Amino acid sequence: MTVARIDARFAKLKAEGRAAFIAYVMAGDPGIETSFDILKGLPAAGADLIELGFPFSDPMAEGVPIQKASLRSLKCGMTLAKTLGLVSRFREADQTTPLILMGYLNPVMSYGFARFAEDAAAAGVDGVIIVDCPPEEAGPLADALDETKVALIRLATPTTDDARLQVVVQRTSGFVYYVSVAGVTGANSAAAADISPAVQRVRKASGLPVAVGFGIRTPEQAAAVAKIADAAVVGSALVDEIAAELDRNLSAHEGVASKVLAKAVSLSSAVAAVTSAERIG
Repeated sequence: MTVARIDARFAKLKAEGRAAFIAYVMAGDPGIETSFDILKGLPAAGADLIELGFPFSDPMAEGVPIQKASLRSLKCGMTLAKTLGLVSRFREADQTTPLILMGYLNPVMSYGFARFAEDAAAAGVDGVIIVDCPPEEAGPLADALDETKVALIRLATPTTDDARLQVVVQRTSGFVYYVSVAGVTGANSAAAADISPAVQRVRKASGLPVAVGFGIRTPEQAAAVAKIADAAVVGSALVDEIAAELDRNLSAHEGVASKVLAKAVSLSSAVAAVTSAERIG
């Protein structure tokens, strides 16, 4: 399936006249089994696509919530190989929800591009976002992913001008991830009206759906983005639920999954409530 699963999901949503809700969580946070409970529960909680982070010790694009999530994940022994293991377990029960891996280049380079692409496809990964891999350095990774039909999904930002955008969209498939603010995840937010022209520009340049993330924390913000983009991505708000539950009881994870999934329901419901008549583009 791989990239075809992403294309099919966006085509289905377009036919229904609605945007996607994309949920981001960190593999292994706060523990491997609790992380899997969250992952397998996200589709029923309304996630149309899932972004699954794999941990790295220097996540430069992340704000404090996801930085801490990455450290919690590393502390419990999570690795890129074990992340792929979670995906394989997820696919035992779910063959339709697109799943995107999101992380940093160093673990993938250490794993080996060809081996990573083959193992990711075999596990059921549909796409990959490598935050710190610029297009100029992405050739070997893109070649390996092309061989296995796993999408390479790139980031565009408020500082991506028209000339740079033409470089960014080359060899991009699945969708383009538009970073709505100049900053790290979860730190700031931008008004949907300010984002709309950029979304339309990226969609025109790429011919692909555009997902907007960074700074979307509330149902109201998610709904506003769903009116102007093809998908709203939420990560820090979900990760915050894990941190809050751990603050209440550091040693017990029993309530973590239910808290995260309840938050996902509130966000996905807000996105789904946006009607086709309210949407632009």
